[in-house]
Amino acid sequence: MKRVVLFVILVMTGLVGAFAAPQAELWDVWLPHDPTSAVTVDHRTWDTLLERYRVVDPASGVALFAYARVTSADRELLQRYLRSLEGTQVSALNRDEQYAYWVNFYNALTVEVILDHWPVASIRDINLGGGRAFSRGPWDAPLVEVEGRPVSLNDMEHRILRPIWNDPRIHYAVNCASIGCPNLQPVAFTATTLERMLDQAAREYVNHPRGVEVSGNTVHLSSIYDWFSSDFGSSRQELLQHIVEYAQPELRRALEPFVAGSGRLRYRYDWSINTAP
Repeated sequence: MKRVVLFVILVMTGLVGAFAAPQAELWDVWLPHDPTSAVTVDHRTWDTLLERYRVVDPASGVALFAYARVTSADRELLQRYLRSLEGTQVSALNRDEQYAYWVNFYNALTVEVILDHWPVASIRDINLGGGRAFSRGPWDAPLVEVEGRPVSLNDMEHRILRPIWNDPRIHYAVNCASIGCPNLQPVAFTATTLERMLDQAAREYVNHPRGVEVSGNTVHLSSIYDWFSSDFGSSRQELLQHIVEYAQPELRRALEPFVAGSGRLRYRYDWSINTAP
């Protein structure tokens, strides 16, 4: 009975997310690739939409999306782009092209989900089912079909991107339409810009208070570092060393005693929708 009461409290406070974060479980049908392939995926439509509707709040530095301003013509443009991604033969691409493909697909599809349910205060208010017990949000619903297989947002992130690439920077690249999430980048990822953009996304988030903030003897971290802690290392020290790698000098100096083992780590996350005013 006590466990049931505790679970209800966690659900009500939103803390259950820390226990319900999906594990990286390889969907091995997506392993095939062609290392010699020069085929590229056209992401120019996504570039256009980002240019029109991605807005950086000058006060907070957080990248927002102007969902309320998206025209019907641009909504159709987004849907055509998603259909083009569905029609892509992913197994014929090289690894970097695949990486960029799945990240862009995830981000564009998330925007489409929000637009389909607009107005909404949080992505977690969109319940499309298809997932685990007590889960909230649209992530487990099979929203698209690629190479004849239904694919969900969670499939893209946790069964394809995370287990195939084993790159913690994935968490800085995919955007869940929330204030607490790393910024939606201003342009689409491509195979040629992948490394630069992943590093840039990591630096932006680590050096923003919603990612990492030192206050006294406490480091306040995004819950991403808690939910997916194994992606950032096997210990507290490895997690902090990952963060230090992208930290600006002032933050790096402030983190030194914590890397050495002193102080506390606390986690937080803002699920409010990342909409532009």
